[in-house]
Amino acid sequence: MAKVRSGGGWPAVWYTFQTARRVGFLGFWRGLRSKNSCRTCSLGMGGQRGGMVNESGRFPEVCKKSMQALAADMRSPMSISDMRARSFDDLGTFSSRQLETLGRLTTPLYAGPDSTHYEPVSWDAALDAIGDRLRATQPERSFFYVSGRSSNEAGFLLQLFARIYGTNNVNNCSYYCHQASGVGLTKAIGTGTSTVTLDDVQSCDLFFLIGGNPASNHPRLMRNLLDLRRRGGKVVIINPAREGGLARFSVPSDVRSLLFGSEIASQYIQPHIGGDIPLLTGIAKGTVELGAVNPSFIESSTEGSEEYLAALETLSWEEIESASGVSRDEIREAAATYASARSAIFGWTMGITQHLHGVENVRAIANLALLRGMIGRPGAGLLPIRGHSNVQGIGSVGVTPALKEAVLQALESRLGVTVPSAKGLDTINAMHAADRSEIDFALCLGGNLYAATPDSTFSSRALGNVGTVVYLSTALNLGHVHGRGRETYILPVVPRDEEPQPTTQESMFNYVRLSDGGRMRYAGPLSEVQVISEIATRVLDAGSPIDFQAMRRHASIRDAIAQVVPGYEAIGSIDETKQEFHVGGRILHKREFPTPTRRAAFALPDFPSLVRPDPDQLRLMTIRSEGQFNTVVYEEEDPYRGQERRDVLLLNPSDIARLGLAIDQAVFVSSDVGELGPVLVRPFDIREGNAAMYYPEANALVSRDADPQSGTPAFKSTLVRVSIQPAAALQPTASVLAAS
Repeated sequence: MAKVRSGGGWPAVWYTFQTARRVGFLGFWRGLRSKNSCRTCSLGMGGQRGGMVNESGRFPEVCKKSMQALAADMRSPMSISDMRARSFDDLGTFSSRQLETLGRLTTPLYAGPDSTHYEPVSWDAALDAIGDRLRATQPERSFFYVSGRSSNEAGFLLQLFARIYGTNNVNNCSYYCHQASGVGLTKAIGTGTSTVTLDDVQSCDLFFLIGGNPASNHPRLMRNLLDLRRRGGKVVIINPAREGGLARFSVPSDVRSLLFGSEIASQYIQPHIGGDIPLLTGIAKGTVELGAVNPSFIESSTEGSEEYLAALETLSWEEIESASGVSRDEIREAAATYASARSAIFGWTMGITQHLHGVENVRAIANLALLRGMIGRPGAGLLPIRGHSNVQGIGSVGVTPALKEAVLQALESRLGVTVPSAKGLDTINAMHAADRSEIDFALCLGGNLYAATPDSTFSSRALGNVGTVVYLSTALNLGHVHGRGRETYILPVVPRDEEPQPTTQESMFNYVRLSDGGRMRYAGPLSEVQVISEIATRVLDAGSPIDFQAMRRHASIRDAIAQVVPGYEAIGSIDETKQEFHVGGRILHKREFPTPTRRAAFALPDFPSLVRPDPDQLRLMTIRSEGQFNTVVYEEEDPYRGQERRDVLLLNPSDIARLGLAIDQAVFVSSDVGELGPVLVRPFDIREGNAAMYYPEANALVSRDADPQSGTPAFKSTLVRVSIQPAAALQPTASVLAAS
């Protein structure tokens, strides 16, 4: 595949027509224009203004991710005969994409301890059996996991059921991605979400984009960065890999950009993987040297500044350059850009959070923003760029092991729910408990917990130790094959635009959207809320403080959310008003911080050790392709990186030469936890000494080590070795894909 120097453009336009032709132009158009929030990233498209409209009312707003998800939901159902014809051994050879293309699930499926296939079961039989298993399970030996694909209503109802049932083992997928953002921001400024709105992004004159690739993963953000450049602003990209779509992008909805392309990056900085803290600290040091700090803000609104500024003075440029891998001149250039900015926004993704020091990475970003008072006023602030359309909302409505005090008190005083006192397990610790055979029941509302968990061997083993695993899903995924419990149920549910009642979702800008739902494409699946309600009524006795049959009415759930979740009061009347809203108390446009001292806090920089014990080792980060969303792979190709397949190891050309390798050579990649191969060596513009491979396949190499403050695994920093033969101590796995 030819090298691509720009993202978007005519290939994206052509993809739109190809997809529409494949699934039907009229149905595809109706799906895109329906009043439902986007299924993919949490930038915030759709809702009551109609599909293809963003939070600011701009039309058209759409991206390939939206189209890929919609087209997947429009696939024909998988037939019972087709399911019966495919054994687990057969399905075990399927890639994520191949499983996805088998079609929509419309019938509940069951597999027992000795099953070789999934078998269809009736809804009543499945729900009755699940109820029996839960009643026979000690609550502390269960856990409930929710992905960002679900609605606020389903998430709130499930966590409510779990607490009444008797457990706080309530997890959501953010513990594997942005939990470090929530912890780090709360420590720094007292709130764990974005401090800015989309309007702020559209008015700033500098955007730092750190550790992410929105050209592939959040394409609609690229339009905002294009607009920023056109109004004379600047975009500083910080990423160990040079992504063509970030350097230059052709926005299909903008004629000038489509025809001629648009420069996005004003400066592109490539640190070592894990070198963000020294780099950001270096930019801060350069900012101080330029005399560009905001002393009045620092004195009136922060604490810990004296120690932080003293640490900056003590650090030498040599230390900073060595630890970051970036030259002093590049760092000072970024500092000069920052020093001259009127309003700066700092956005980051999982390249920042998925490290053993993820929380400290976020604190380093906050330090830089505080230095110039770039928090607490319009057009400036902090923006964790969330990866799923409602992952933030799921956390807001209580799908967390530890409830915020205000939510806990409201549940008990207003809804009469007695919350268990035992500490709940976060996602990775729930998986560790399963591995120790301490979990008898697990329910996964959406997502793919197996493929999202590091160390694939561990993940499969842990879920295999669970007595009963229940998945609520729209299509088959890797977890249904490799993450089966001793017995497994798959319950087919409807996607967002087929919900029989309206649902709500929260964007990464703290904006709550109202989705209308729509007509079911196929008979058989149920809504997530209906499934949860049916399970709860089978498990809880008549003394339950909540009538879960009544809670099948989504408006009743929204009434309860309005009573319980601070800032969500407006959701109680959204059915009548149709007014979408920003969650109260989160957007920081004034210098008032919700911390105990009412001040934002600097953190002392602590450089992580990036020493490679063996110079032949490489530091590996896992990445997503342009043809996938989270663990779902829609297409094998990654056109923005010029890759036609996924079983590749992306290396700097100098590392290929240094290690005596050749382009397209088949090699094996090993770490302390596993081995993967054969994969093909491919050249890529990534910082020397570093490497990249595709997620979730490369999870086989990623250890379960996690940031001690947030529990977020270090998917972005794994030491690996490359060899032309399998390592003697490890058995080689099958090829990542049977790609030709």
